[in-house]
Amino acid sequence: MRARSSVGTQTKIKNFADRYSFPALISYVKQSLYELSRLGTNDWGMSEQLWERRTKTRTELRQALRGCSFGDKNDKQYVKSYIRDLLLNGYDVNEENIDKILPFHDPDKLTVQDRFDIILYIFILKHGEEALPTLIETYELDTPKSSIDEDGTYTYDIDEGDIDHIFYMEYRPLSFVEKLDIVVQRIYQEYKGFSVVDEIREQRIDGVSGGVSGVSDTGAGWLEKQGDFSLGDPPLDEDGKVYSRACDSVWIFYKGKSVRLSFLSFGSPFELKRVCQNIYKFNLPGQLSEANGYKVNEMKDGSRVVVVRPPFSESWAFFVRKFDVKGAVLEQLIQGENAQLPINLLKYLMKGSRITSITGSQGSGKTTLLMAMIKHIYASYTLRVQEMSFELNLRKMYSSRNILSFRETEYVTGQAGLDLQKKTDGTVNILGEVSTDEVASWMVQMAQVASLFTLFTHHAKTFRDLMESLRNSLLKTGMFRDERIAELQVASVIDFDVHLRRDISGQRYIERITECSRKEGTWGEETQAINVNCSGHSAIRGYEERVIIEYKNGAYVTVQPISDRCREEMTREMVPEDAERFDKFLQAYWREYIGA
Repeated sequence: MRARSSVGTQTKIKNFADRYSFPALISYVKQSLYELSRLGTNDWGMSEQLWERRTKTRTELRQALRGCSFGDKNDKQYVKSYIRDLLLNGYDVNEENIDKILPFHDPDKLTVQDRFDIILYIFILKHGEEALPTLIETYELDTPKSSIDEDGTYTYDIDEGDIDHIFYMEYRPLSFVEKLDIVVQRIYQEYKGFSVVDEIREQRIDGVSGGVSGVSDTGAGWLEKQGDFSLGDPPLDEDGKVYSRACDSVWIFYKGKSVRLSFLSFGSPFELKRVCQNIYKFNLPGQLSEANGYKVNEMKDGSRVVVVRPPFSESWAFFVRKFDVKGAVLEQLIQGENAQLPINLLKYLMKGSRITSITGSQGSGKTTLLMAMIKHIYASYTLRVQEMSFELNLRKMYSSRNILSFRETEYVTGQAGLDLQKKTDGTVNILGEVSTDEVASWMVQMAQVASLFTLFTHHAKTFRDLMESLRNSLLKTGMFRDERIAELQVASVIDFDVHLRRDISGQRYIERITECSRKEGTWGEETQAINVNCSGHSAIRGYEERVIIEYKNGAYVTVQPISDRCREEMTREMVPEDAERFDKFLQAYWREYIGA
């Protein structure tokens, strides 16, 4: 626990037109913390012991002021404790005047943001990081609503009416300490935090984003005729309709659904810009600039953050993606009738050292499933991970295992990082995402010679798309010139594909698990499969797409058995106990497959 100095009245309180407005309070806190974190003139002449103690306190405060903007919860609480002391001891906030800051005494005068802050605070006291999920589930806030702008469609939106209803259902009189906590949080989030998404970001949701809807304050010439948008004037169309602004855009990603929080706003483009300029800066990843219009990084808690800015994007925007480490367990991720079928197969694929791809669209749960599958790799194997940003956090989940992750930097490419992995004694190679031709081609090489087996994610929509995408990557990088040979190389390294799907209601499930059953022999007619595509051209395929498990009508069902070759290879890689259980698993679902 860091020591705190008494803040007292070290900073002289200025005369504000409205002493109890948030701009006045924030200005006072800023100036006070600036002075407290710097060397004061009254520090001269004190004893050496007192000097060292004050120097240490200043250093800790400066570190906390930097760290809290990276998403560090401990630094956040440390800074908030200073703000609380400043209000109590320097600004003389007490039970009589705190209602002048927010009208707690008259709920009808509270704004929708005030009401949401109070509701969320009350739920956090009871449920912690489950507060927002509990709120959503209790009041069914993730149910679709008819779209106002478009006929025949629906959206996920939590609006002002929802918040007003919940507020009058949940509101209770607050103690002075509770009121002070809410005021301190509001000051903090507008000073050092992430504005209206500061507390939301810490909740157990899939992600949060801002600036991704509404009219931008840049690049829209017609707005200049309607008023100074940058100063907050609402943009209007020719009919006088008020458009939503980019700074009014707050969205969360919850259980596979994109839900708009239309009742929340950053207030101005400047506030949205401030959040974007600070939210990505953990570990100093470089400057976001007009020349470098985007940054991909991770936050202190392991969340992945992507920030974009004009002129690369039409507005300032950020995307925070949280990965549910606690929920990264196969039994929790895979639901539905007969869910044990895919769960057990995935476990045996890992114990059988199968080269496995996890495919699906964005938000379908590829990364979380990958994290859960890694649990079932034998703990004695060394793991080497290549990512664009550190988002898997495997050493946090499996701290006793030999795991080392690499990522792309400004000076080290993903290709160079993959090349280095060959020299780091890795048994299993994991690629967070195969997203470029170079990484795809290296993955094929690595799967052949550099490791026991490989796991990776890919955005392919079907198994055939995956094979063709990897084949084309080999051709584009110049490794092969013959399309058939390139495809054969891909088929020689891919064992299984686990394809995930997220439907329109946000439900996630494994659509199918497919084995790449390679055709043995030469390229003679007896060993080639000719597939005629929709345009009438023939394409020679050196593999068979063998669907093992499929999701149909809410249940997982078996389709085809695993090939003899693959079953034998898997059994050789397992310890005897697992090999025996694997055989019993096959007997239970594919009795005819093993001749029982």
